[in-house]
Amino acid sequence: MPIRRLPPETVNRIAAGEVVERPASAIKELVENSLDAGARQIEIQADGGGLSRILIADDGRGIPRDELALAIERHATSKLEPDDAGDVDLLRIHTLGFRGEALPSIGSVARLTIASRARDAAEAWSVVVEGGDQRPLSPTGFPGPHGARVEVRDLFYATPARRKFMKSERAEAMAISEEIKRQAMAHEATAFTLSLDGKTTLRLPAEHPGDEGRLKRLSALLGRDFEANALLIDQERDGVRLSGYAGLPTYSRGNAAHQYLFVNGRPVRDRLLQGALRGAYADFLARDRHPAAALFLQIDPLLVDVNVHPAKAEVRFRDPALVRGLIVGALRHALHAAGHRASTTVAADALSGFRPHSGPTGIGHGVWGVGAPDGSVADSRATGWSGWQAWAAPATATAQIIPGLNEPSARVEPTPHPTPHTPHPDEVSLPLGAARAQLHANYIVAQTRDGLVIVDQHAAHERLVYERMKAQMAEGAVSRQALLTPEVVELDPAEAERVSARADELAELGLVVEAFGVGAVLVRETPALLGDTDVQGLVRDIADDLSEHGAALSLKERLAAVCGTMACHGSVRSGRVLSAPEMNALLRQMEATPHSGQCNHGRPTYVELKLHDMEKLFGRR
Repeated sequence: MPIRRLPPETVNRIAAGEVVERPASAIKELVENSLDAGARQIEIQADGGGLSRILIADDGRGIPRDELALAIERHATSKLEPDDAGDVDLLRIHTLGFRGEALPSIGSVARLTIASRARDAAEAWSVVVEGGDQRPLSPTGFPGPHGARVEVRDLFYATPARRKFMKSERAEAMAISEEIKRQAMAHEATAFTLSLDGKTTLRLPAEHPGDEGRLKRLSALLGRDFEANALLIDQERDGVRLSGYAGLPTYSRGNAAHQYLFVNGRPVRDRLLQGALRGAYADFLARDRHPAAALFLQIDPLLVDVNVHPAKAEVRFRDPALVRGLIVGALRHALHAAGHRASTTVAADALSGFRPHSGPTGIGHGVWGVGAPDGSVADSRATGWSGWQAWAAPATATAQIIPGLNEPSARVEPTPHPTPHTPHPDEVSLPLGAARAQLHANYIVAQTRDGLVIVDQHAAHERLVYERMKAQMAEGAVSRQALLTPEVVELDPAEAERVSARADELAELGLVVEAFGVGAVLVRETPALLGDTDVQGLVRDIADDLSEHGAALSLKERLAAVCGTMACHGSVRSGRVLSAPEMNALLRQMEATPHSGQCNHGRPTYVELKLHDMEKLFGRR
């Protein structure tokens, strides 16, 4: 079969398969065009999951009449300017779009109408493209002083096979909503309105540029809980700036769906950035928990390649180690500055476990009590300091007692005469307050100036021991143990070269390796903390991490896991009765230790309940 040129219509449809994968992809390209045009208000409408109709309206600069026909030609763009020699520099991309493929690709597979009034123009003009067939320009009405309105109908009607691969209308609508959320996060100074099937589902006013406006926009999209539990990130290294917000470890999720990453205002999905997030939270979260974060990277366009894929959702960095180190360092700095702070959702979850109920009939207007395990209500008559008597359940149910409340109290009684161990009265004013009780030989109850704190003594002490062990490791090189017989690890030649190139870094972590011919490394020493470890598996995991992330995460994570295990065995055990001085000493250590608000697995070490919340439980507010 001879080589021949494909018709332009076929070329555009092939390009459309890369650029316009689904309705959300078309909307992404059109919204980015609006943002590049300086729009401050963008309205998005989608019907039938975007397959029936899409409308993008903005108040940007608009397209002049003499450029409308050119705008729908393939590889025609206003975003790249040639130099004096006529060359175009693809390494200095300052706009979201630049390939000039979106409009012709959409026009080749759908019915496309573009109406525009350029700034300071007296009239508005429109152009229509149906399945690649362009119609003549014509004057049209336009509601605003300037901007553009792009309408797409019957997406993929010209390529029925592609339309069959679309998901349900609901799934496509959800993908559109998620795409608009990402664009809105990156551009807080632009107002967004999204309507799906005639119903407005998202209305975001423009916010002031900067951290405060960005947090308001993130709060509107991710919820007020994110705003209450977000840590400000703002660090710069070698001209690369990282800003945004990241959630506390105790405000973690079961998947990575709440991780949003942006490079120069462009939403991206990048394994290096996701790996850096995982590494930064490695000390605080179990592997099945994921932090919530919205991070924005500002970097010189020369140092990042955005022309990796037609969809522009992937990027490559010239110095990935610099970017990863900045992300990990900035996140850890913010986590360290958070101290012992735990997320507000911990207290909210605890309060949700208490439910108000009416008391026995005939007693005032009702009493607020605590629900018994079977959903019944505890009697309002107190039986001393220990708790409530169980309510007499109906004959069909068995009366139950709330465990622990009818047992003798472990209250800390003040001693009649001051002793060196008596808590100072000002301890009530400290963040975690003064210890007042120990319940079930595991939970410390402390009184603060405006509430109470409940501490899991084992989890809290585990974190304290772990942080001390990490500090000791940071003071000097990790102790090594020499192998009786050096072990040879066979690897792929490229993997062996990567591991050998990081020999100095690995030696600082206690792993001494050297090149051993082609495709192998020789291991002479391993970290003493690891004990009798699987050397082959360890080195292979490190090689995989170096290949994927450019950093030896596995060894660091294994050391952290060992420290965590040792800390668990060396900490105060559940079931141990503590004296008042011991409990207060634990509280003071928590206040002075970073990250003490969560254990090594991301679970909270304490719950704080404010006085006004408790008053609500008892109907006082």
